[in-house]
Amino acid sequence: MEDDEPGSTGGAAIQAVAMLRAVIDGRTYDSVAADFGITRTAVERRVKAVAIRLCREVGIEGMNDGATAFVRRLRERREAILHALERFEPVAGHAPKGDRVVSADEITRAVLRIRGRSAQPARDVALFYTLFVTGARPLEIVRLRVGDYLQADGAVRRESELPATASISGKSRPLYFASRKLDDALAAYLAERVARSHGAGDSNAYRGLDPDSPLFLSATGEGFRITQYGAEGRRRCLCRPILETYRKLFRYAELEWATPLSIRRTVVARLYDRGADEEQVGLVLGISERSAVREQFPRTRPSMTSLVQELV
Repeated sequence: MEDDEPGSTGGAAIQAVAMLRAVIDGRTYDSVAADFGITRTAVERRVKAVAIRLCREVGIEGMNDGATAFVRRLRERREAILHALERFEPVAGHAPKGDRVVSADEITRAVLRIRGRSAQPARDVALFYTLFVTGARPLEIVRLRVGDYLQADGAVRRESELPATASISGKSRPLYFASRKLDDALAAYLAERVARSHGAGDSNAYRGLDPDSPLFLSATGEGFRITQYGAEGRRRCLCRPILETYRKLFRYAELEWATPLSIRRTVVARLYDRGADEEQVGLVLGISERSAVREQFPRTRPSMTSLVQELV
């Protein structure tokens, strides 16, 4: 049936994913339509619909719902889409959870579960908190250095800076470490690193660590491996190990639906609740245009019923 939408039946949903893969690999809508024996319009509709589901339910780094309407944008984000598809359940029968905001109680329970299930609980709890505290992307987090977090005397840099070399956008931006829970988690992790001589430095500065060593290390005591992909002149970077680490943390935390993008939505919701405007949200997340913030992270509008309830 040509009008089946992705998710309406298992077969249609799986076919829609196959069509999306073909299109981002360079195939035209017409050629894909010929393969499946349906019209070009049906292929285009299914590809866009499944791409929107992928954005909402899993998250595609660098894309929002509006961008899925353009084949060029889909092909530009091919690698990000393929990574998102690894976590996508095309025939899942539940409603999307990607727009959920993680509550404070859920975070508390998640941390307890991570502590009990992780082989590296000190590091992993600190990694988990860092997403919520900074709103940074995983690739940006693995690029952080000890000196971005600590001053030479060992005190925390409350108002730090994400260097341009670490930022996805290639532009520096403010970075705030303003959480006692993160302080405690990183204090335990960094002390553990010193005891293991992982990234050790002058014992009288930076809590005994080299300020240029990564803030977070892999299980081997080395920095997380970052690889480049894409054509010459359009190189992009990817860190598969940190993405896999966060997948494990969400699984340990029993937040299987969560992604780094959905955690950023939680950060935005917290900022909006405290009165932040789009410019301030963009400054925290590294999004320069207010319109882009509104597109990617729209404010939740209360219903008229709730607005007018018991006005006096």
